[in-house]
Amino acid sequence: MIAFLLKRIWQALIVMFVISILSFAIQDNLGDPLREMVGQSVSEAERQALRDELGLNDPFVAQYLRFAKNALQGDLGTSYFFKEPALDVILKKMPATIELVIFASIIIILFSVPLGVYSAIKPKSLGTKFIMGFSIVGISVPVFLTAIGLIYLFSIELGWMPSFGRGDTVVILGFWDSGLVTLDGLHHIILPGITLASIMLPLFIRLIRSEMMEVLQSEYVKFARARGLNLNRIYFLHALKNTMLPVITVGGVQIGTMVAYTILTETVFQWPGMGFLFLEAVNRVDTPLIVAYLIIVGAIFVVTNTVVDLIYGLVNPTVNLFKQAK
Repeated sequence: MIAFLLKRIWQALIVMFVISILSFAIQDNLGDPLREMVGQSVSEAERQALRDELGLNDPFVAQYLRFAKNALQGDLGTSYFFKEPALDVILKKMPATIELVIFASIIIILFSVPLGVYSAIKPKSLGTKFIMGFSIVGISVPVFLTAIGLIYLFSIELGWMPSFGRGDTVVILGFWDSGLVTLDGLHHIILPGITLASIMLPLFIRLIRSEMMEVLQSEYVKFARARGLNLNRIYFLHALKNTMLPVITVGGVQIGTMVAYTILTETVFQWPGMGFLFLEAVNRVDTPLIVAYLIIVGAIFVVTNTVVDLIYGLVNPTVNLFKQAK
């Protein structure tokens, strides 16, 4: 297990190195950051002097090495717009994004497992046909259309839910600005949470159904039925346990992906998270903030995948032994 962990950490470091290079390389294609910093009234000579001061005229390798050295010390640059360390700006917005992902993940778990199991147990029922039809629609409809539809129905027509913002928040643990501990915050997160969950929920329903149907055809399930075991025990204890192994792997990857998917959701609902901040940074050509965002999201994705691999190895001993043998 230790050897496997060290191997995954080494792989994660390589991936983060590649992500840092790619993130840093795209900044030259985003426009001129001086345009947003100084406007049009500054002379060309002053622009060149400022570019020299900021190191923007240095060769790419020199710029990257300077960036990498500072990044290893926790310095991802200073935001041109906020005049603050880019990492600090992102960390202030991170709680909103993480809580949105957590809320969406809870919705996915609560609905995908029972719906997926039901549609596997009763594949020809009317309910299963409705669930499968819903999943196809959910996969096909873009997330921004889902968001607009929910806002129109529940905010404009019915007036039940707020259409933008995060609501009241409370600082917990001294640093985490949470909206999940206030009624107003929970009220505000429902629509964006459902919207974000709609991206992955159909996928998980179909995945659980497919894996469950395959497990139900296995020999040990047939043997359990022949012994006369309670069907609910067979479905939800024996079959579901083995169904969840591939779901854990896919789920971990998708949770990391949802952090990136929050961009559209946060934009439509004006949710003050990292995704909304990223779009503002792109519009302002705030390259240190853009690079820092890409690295942070990449780090979240890498850490999530590493943790999922470890969990999968613990849940499935055969995989763990195989990794150790490698």
